Amino acid sequence: MNTKVTYLKFIVVTLFLIWTILIVSILINWFSQENRHAERLALKEATVSIKKDLAYRSWVTSHGGVYVPITEHTQPNPYLAHIPNRDIKTETGQGLTLMNPAYAIKQTMKNYSELYGTKGRIVSNTPLNPDNKADKWESDSLNIIEDTRTPHHEIHPIDGQEHMRLIIPLFTEEGCLKCHGHQGYKVGDVRGGISASIALSPYYTSAVSRLKASLPYVAVVWLIGVATILLGYWRTRRYISEKIASYEQHIFSIVDMIENRDSYTAGHTKRVGKYASLIAKQMGYSDRAIDKLYRASMVHDVGKISTPDSILLKPGRLSPLERKIIQQHVVTSYQMLKRVDIFQGIAEIVRHHHEHYDGSGYPQGLKGEQIPMLSQIMSVADAFDAMTTDRVYKGRKTIQSALEELQLLGGKQFNAEVVKAAQIALKGVASPKSNQLPVNEIEKERFAYFYKDQLTGAYNRDYLNNMLLINSDKYSEAPYNCINLILLTNFTQYNKEQGWEKGNKILIDVTQSLIFSFPEALIFRIHGDDFIVLHKQHYPIEGELGPIDALLCDTGISLDTLHVNIKEDCIGSVDKLDNWLTLNSDETGSRAHDRISVNR
Repeated sequence: MNTKVTYLKFIVVTLFLIWTILIVSILINWFSQENRHAERLALKEATVSIKKDLAYRSWVTSHGGVYVPITEHTQPNPYLAHIPNRDIKTETGQGLTLMNPAYAIKQTMKNYSELYGTKGRIVSNTPLNPDNKADKWESDSLNIIEDTRTPHHEIHPIDGQEHMRLIIPLFTEEGCLKCHGHQGYKVGDVRGGISASIALSPYYTSAVSRLKASLPYVAVVWLIGVATILLGYWRTRRYISEKIASYEQHIFSIVDMIENRDSYTAGHTKRVGKYASLIAKQMGYSDRAIDKLYRASMVHDVGKISTPDSILLKPGRLSPLERKIIQQHVVTSYQMLKRVDIFQGIAEIVRHHHEHYDGSGYPQGLKGEQIPMLSQIMSVADAFDAMTTDRVYKGRKTIQSALEELQLLGGKQFNAEVVKAAQIALKGVASPKSNQLPVNEIEKERFAYFYKDQLTGAYNRDYLNNMLLINSDKYSEAPYNCINLILLTNFTQYNKEQGWEKGNKILIDVTQSLIFSFPEALIFRIHGDDFIVLHKQHYPIEGELGPIDALLCDTGISLDTLHVNIKEDCIGSVDKLDNWLTLNSDETGSRAHDRISVNR
């Protein structure tokens, strides 16, 4: 899940960045558009201003100039001194001077600039009036106009402030030669231009103000987009979580089914997950790695679903062939897990948790560092749980003795570093309360398949052998100490005379009587007509066999008993019991023990 969530977070962060960059790009583009709009407005204003001046100039030029009264503020133009009749007097004696178009426009634009801030003037590279001399930008623009014969505009600084500068060419007309003819101009020549400069700062300020006014709306749109991304993230994450939970629940249900089939494995996966997590934590692994290991531990035996019941549920030791078959469960587990996306990251861990450090494990015989480290940790945890859990054929070890055995196997079956960490991490765990003995009717029926005599319902020789093996385990506390043998004499003769059906009924009735009389003991049928009653404590049963005596009355079958002390006589298997009986039989071949036998 962590991988998918990390990938989802990456997508969300990427979407967030893309959305934010998109909004910022829109704002930048918007700002740029506003600035360009401001520049267009400034250019338009400059154009309109010049066109007004040109209209005025056209009118003045069409009238050949205007005579205006000479006043303190309107003195004769010294640059028109070469023109005859520059100055005249009216009949009343009022002095008049010629106001030429250029001068009129200059004065008009000066007044316009003072009133509205628009800087405009007539400029030329060869002016009559030095005040009309073009500056550097205007001179360059006039040179451009000489070729293009069209207006030219550009953003250019004046006194450190950006201005929209426009210059429109003035073409020499017939009326212009009156004043400029002596300069060598001909009709149609560009003799100068009208320049206008509009400060851009007010327009830019207005654009920024409009942009600021729109920012709250942009912020709302951005927040809506972010909220949509987060909502999509939480919904997708919830979907992934639900999907993962569904997958995991499905797999865990399969694991539960397997564990419910086998009483020994009940709780096994959870304990392995717990032990593996403790070891990994001791080794300094991250929480993410520990979670991955725990999840792998929870499903590490899922492949056992394909293991035949006759092998999986067998309470006793497995034969070489059976062991080979059950070893296939790791391959099955791997194949099941790798097909599911959310389990692909743990499939390899599960696949190799039965590999041995020295290369003697399965399924691939990997060795040393070839085995994934998390698999090596799980291997130790799995073995530790097997050591500390009861089985029918083997008692469980104490926590300390299990750790000692792990220590002995360090560097051989297990990674020594993992074993070292396990010594610290697992020394304080509680011993699991589990066993493989039947505790309910279903488990009893499962045991019946393997360990019960089909005729009588008593346990068989194999189960007796397992119980004796448990008692002999040096790490386990022996649960049973007393064997009472019940030997039916002359039973074979009774079968021959009365038939197998009646003989079978005798065996069934004897078994039921023993079960009823000794509910706390285990009842076994061995050698066909012999029974064993296995007690936890020493129990003299001679006085408790009255019901069986009654069953055998008038059958010609006699009943012998024999008591064996399991610990004192070192009875660790059925073979040892048989050897003991052989050694302790009397010279006549009687099956009664010479110390405790009672002939009935």
